[in-house]
Amino acid sequence: MLEIKTKEKVQEGSIYGQITSLGHEQLVICYDEATGLKAIIGIHNTVLGPALGGTRMWPYQSESEAITDVLRLSRGMTFKAAISGLNIGGGKAVIIGHPRQKNEAFLRRFGRFIESLGGRYTTAEDVNMNTRDMEYIAMETSHVTGLPEVKGGGGDPSPVTAFGTYLGMKAAAKKAFGSDSLCGKKIAVQGVGQVGSHLIQYLVKEDAKVFVTDIDEERLQKVAQKTGAKTVSSEGFYDIDMDIYAPCALGATLNDDTLERLQCQVVAGAANNQLDSEEKHGKLLLKKGILYAPDFLINAGGLINVYAEYLGKYNRDLAYQQAEKIYDTCLAILNKSEKEKIPTQQAAIEIAWNRVQQIGKVKLSH
Repeated sequence: MLEIKTKEKVQEGSIYGQITSLGHEQLVICYDEATGLKAIIGIHNTVLGPALGGTRMWPYQSESEAITDVLRLSRGMTFKAAISGLNIGGGKAVIIGHPRQKNEAFLRRFGRFIESLGGRYTTAEDVNMNTRDMEYIAMETSHVTGLPEVKGGGGDPSPVTAFGTYLGMKAAAKKAFGSDSLCGKKIAVQGVGQVGSHLIQYLVKEDAKVFVTDIDEERLQKVAQKTGAKTVSSEGFYDIDMDIYAPCALGATLNDDTLERLQCQVVAGAANNQLDSEEKHGKLLLKKGILYAPDFLINAGGLINVYAEYLGKYNRDLAYQQAEKIYDTCLAILNKSEKEKIPTQQAAIEIAWNRVQQIGKVKLSH
């Protein structure tokens, strides 16, 4: 597995150890006593441009868990931007807490922290954040995307994320089954939030047999009634008969336990950091003959959408056109994996990191 290494040795398990092992440039800890805001901003790599990536709000069990998440997510954004041909770097932010804590003062204070970075990081929506939240953040900083379309922004990026994920799934299906048609395929979608629900609509239009699960039972039932998908309990989800597993919730669902149970031929979903261990579980997927569509590639539609807004001349049609390239890129990575007998995640990282290194040389040349 390709790794980003530095010369300096640091204590394993420390914050500096994590930053060094993943190749980060900066980790920003944000705290405001008055509002109760606790946020962490991770800036992974800015060779291609200033960092761009969403903010996630989640009731993390510990600060350590939040730091690990933001480091992994921001690193993934570097690869996502690079492999999609975008001229931006990788960054991400997490806010520790339950979404009910959000209010105008809370979000505007977070906007002030973003502003203090002087443009090194631009934010957007992620889990438990929406366009209204971005409006509040934008009251304190111009370094924000995902604003409502009526205010000149790109609006909710999740439809474009779902579109790219759908195309990546079709590319993987073509490689695994000989045809990119999803008609009749048994597809298990884990997570029916904004991206998952849009993805399901594409699948049912192709007459796929869709199975769904979610920790939010009310939301699960609404999506099932609307689309005709069959609901499955979270506990038994990995054991059902499926052709394609589509993780669309949180990460690390491809782990020692689940890979013992999954009987699918393809994994293609919108969740970030699906592999609990990139090296170990990437190799295990390869060994089991399960074709894995790299997450940071096929879920890049949302980033492509906010990048179009970031450039200042948003056009949703152009964002969809850019996202269409995910299909061919995914096929190229799957072919590279097959030819070189390496995990697909490794193949994708090599392609993405090679672009970062090559552009870095261009910028350093005189």
